[in-house]
Amino acid sequence: MQSIREIYKIGHGPSSSHTMGPKKAAEMFLAKNPDAASIRITLYGSLAATGKGHLTDKILIDTCLPKPVTFEWKPLVFLPIHPNALKFEAINQDGKATGEWTAYSIGGGDIIDDHTNLNKISVYKLRHLSDILEWTFKNGATLWEYVNEHEGEGIWEYLKDVWDVMKAAIVRGIENEGTLPGVIHLPRKASSYYIKSKSYQGSLKRRGLAFAYALAVAEENASGGRIVTAPTCGSCGVLPAVLYSLMEGYEFSEIKILRALATAGLIGNLVKKNASISGAEVGCQGEIGTACAMAACLPPLNCLEGTPYQIEYAAEMGLEHHLGLTCDPVAGLVQIPCIERNAFAAARALDANSFAMLSDGKHRVSFDKMVNAMNQTGHDLPSIYKETSEGGLALFAGKYKKSDTGSNG
Repeated sequence: MQSIREIYKIGHGPSSSHTMGPKKAAEMFLAKNPDAASIRITLYGSLAATGKGHLTDKILIDTCLPKPVTFEWKPLVFLPIHPNALKFEAINQDGKATGEWTAYSIGGGDIIDDHTNLNKISVYKLRHLSDILEWTFKNGATLWEYVNEHEGEGIWEYLKDVWDVMKAAIVRGIENEGTLPGVIHLPRKASSYYIKSKSYQGSLKRRGLAFAYALAVAEENASGGRIVTAPTCGSCGVLPAVLYSLMEGYEFSEIKILRALATAGLIGNLVKKNASISGAEVGCQGEIGTACAMAACLPPLNCLEGTPYQIEYAAEMGLEHHLGLTCDPVAGLVQIPCIERNAFAAARALDANSFAMLSDGKHRVSFDKMVNAMNQTGHDLPSIYKETSEGGLALFAGKYKKSDTGSNG
């Protein structure tokens, strides 16, 4: 299992699979083909279906500058390894291809190819939460201590950078107003939710502020702002919203926030290793469901330290109650229903946490089994419900031309 650094990537939205991943792939290809006169890029499957709405072409053009780029869009062609595939070709002055490479954007900004060994970088020995819980029991330790044991002290400086970027995204998102880019012309809501929530008291105020913080980050992501994948761009608002609520409402120290980030990163890492966090592969349950599971395992709002078994229960519920969630973005944009889902997943994470802390941590379906169930459910979903904008809400919520989403090339 890889470092939790692979869960928390700092970059620009709106999509880890459609912008961060392709940008990384383009940089890798350019480094190997510096003499190319131009670049030809073919996008396949989900990457082609919603590429324009996700700004894939823009990020690739910008990354390849000053070399010109031409595109081919093949949304109905799905390559075997992953639905998000793209082929690069280096074109010389005579118009002939001198180099070719096919890459796959597997979610969270990660890139693989036909020769990638996914198990080559291993930081953690154990790959199931049940085994990690046994380790915590034997050593009288917490889950964040398990992370520290394997990542080393250097992880805390990295997590501080992650937290700083998360906080900055909330502050910007609360201040920014106006309309988000794209054919939907969706107005931002975070600022008004924040102002209205401030006028309330008690639990309604806390819940309203959590909504506002999640909306703030998700809207920043939708506009191409700087965010942290947690575990993806499309679900990046859930975890910061809950963390910020803990910091602001309950005066949690920074070290407690960083330890919470370590615990949440471990949960996200387990899902990524044993299933998928890619909406194109398993639907939105892999993105927003995992984000909810990560946020649900944070220190509870009643400020009592949960046991590792209660944390496991909270994470399991966060994932379980998003089981089967489809990825069907309207017009191929990371806006509807993505932004609101961040807010509701933050609230659901708080509920799962409270529910688990009232229990003794015992329950019937383990987190590991739930991860397996989510993975199987995701692979059983038809492709129209996995980031192609060809079914579900994307089909019925509005009449937008397919040329707006990039699905016809």
